[in-house]
Amino acid sequence: MKKIYILLVLALTTTACNLDRMPYGSMDSDQITKDPEAYLNALLNGTYAQLKTWSDPMHRCGEYAGDNMMIRGASTDAFYEFISFSRSANNGRLAQFWDAGYKAIAQSSNIMKMIPEGQSATIDSRLGEAYYIRGLMYFYFVRAFGRPYYQNPETNLGMPIVNGTPDDVLNTPLPDRATVKATYEQIIADLKKAETLIDKDNVPIYATKGAVQALLSRVYLYMSGTYENPNAAYAQLAVEYADKVIGSGKYSLLSREQFMKYNTLTPERNPETIFAVKRVAAEFSGSDHFYGVGGMYANIGGQGWGEMYASAKYIDLLNETGRNDWRPEKYKLVDARAAFIEPTYTKNQKTGAYTEVFRFIKGSAATDLSYVQAVVTRNGSTISCTEDKDTYTLTAVDEAQEIYSIKYKDGVTYTGVLDNFITLNRVYPQFYITKCSREGEDTHLHSPVISRLGEIYLNRAEAYAKLGNYGAALSDLNKIRERSIVNGGYAALNAGNAPTLIDKERQLELAYQAERSYDVFRNGGQLKRAYPGPHRQSEAIGSTDYRVTYYIPQDAINAYPGTLTQNPTQ
Repeated sequence: MKKIYILLVLALTTTACNLDRMPYGSMDSDQITKDPEAYLNALLNGTYAQLKTWSDPMHRCGEYAGDNMMIRGASTDAFYEFISFSRSANNGRLAQFWDAGYKAIAQSSNIMKMIPEGQSATIDSRLGEAYYIRGLMYFYFVRAFGRPYYQNPETNLGMPIVNGTPDDVLNTPLPDRATVKATYEQIIADLKKAETLIDKDNVPIYATKGAVQALLSRVYLYMSGTYENPNAAYAQLAVEYADKVIGSGKYSLLSREQFMKYNTLTPERNPETIFAVKRVAAEFSGSDHFYGVGGMYANIGGQGWGEMYASAKYIDLLNETGRNDWRPEKYKLVDARAAFIEPTYTKNQKTGAYTEVFRFIKGSAATDLSYVQAVVTRNGSTISCTEDKDTYTLTAVDEAQEIYSIKYKDGVTYTGVLDNFITLNRVYPQFYITKCSREGEDTHLHSPVISRLGEIYLNRAEAYAKLGNYGAALSDLNKIRERSIVNGGYAALNAGNAPTLIDKERQLELAYQAERSYDVFRNGGQLKRAYPGPHRQSEAIGSTDYRVTYYIPQDAINAYPGTLTQNPTQ
């Protein structure tokens, strides 16, 4: 009896097992075709399960290559290559990303192959979910392994289009990588098919019509060129698909107060979430929390490494319209997005009080920037600070916000803030990030967000700007900005400031959602990380740099039955 192996590893090794032992691994095709509804849920659940494994490296290769975070020092973990831009084909994290994603592609493709459309509305709707998952995987792959769309998509290499397990899995040569353009065509075809098939509303841990349209708004935005040379046709399509999501009335922006707790809400109970990869607490136990996404950003209740912190660049953006004061005794947030940052203030063990310091960043990107937390002394109205044996008098810059400056011993005047001492990890104050933790108030539980309504407004704002409709772009941009910053909307938007302001708002709003590095490069920008950390602080990585793309995992190339072309190595 013929077996259909749903679980495809691109190494093309399969293991036969029966339905009772492994419901998401392999199933008897005759049984499935005789009673598809009885098996379709199990098959799709297996496909969704692959997204859990895939989402961890997806986050890391998307977020760590950006400028929202820093790490305390060099690491032997493969993810350090994402941060350092020292690209390698022998990277276990990338191999996991590739393998889990292609398993999801194979499983969704085999579902389509086994179960014909038109049997019932329920079956068609669920088949639409399979099309969404496949389109989603190809999109996340092509933006990681393929060059930005505006750069010669007709010739640059995208992804191998392998839609399902071949009948003769060991002897069928598979195609080499398609072009970026052809990969995007596959993505759009899958998503449009999903849009026509899905007709059932569901909670946002399953693909819905809204999830499909949200992703299409982003796909077309990625195809819409740069601000200097936009593609109006694709920008218009990005607007149209954003319109569908916003106009559906199925999603709503959280209030400012609710948004500041976004990370604690389960996706099923969050009206702003459109699609998220569902994780549950039962999947983690004990030290497992150390290795999840949130565990690298914070140590909560003794769980997590807490080795990565909000970058000084991101903190400066949060403070741009007014200081966010995280001190427990003076807690006041100007930007709601600062609620996802938690400095590790520590009290003096002898006195039980916080130690007041003047914190500033000294040096330059050329000589390395570093934090200073100099202990403060007050004598009447005079405030001074001491670093080592050197004492400096502070000059008020904004006394109400406790922002001051000093003339440092290197002859440079530095500006900083009065604050409580923040615990150091090596030499870096720990600005913990909690946006990927505390879901359901459970330590580092986090269901990675793929699409939410806040992004859709920003997608439309950018697309409108590329179409020259700056009034509509400003309205959408301020919808998001004024939710986080009371009365903080921009006064005007035009060709001169739109790229900067929209990029800034995307960075603030979508931080720690694995979007930042791709946003920079797809618009032809440069990634600059002139802030403290072990990375190359003076380096500017341009969108044409060969390191913008990740290498295809060498294991995948070695096992591939056919040619699988590697990305350029310089």
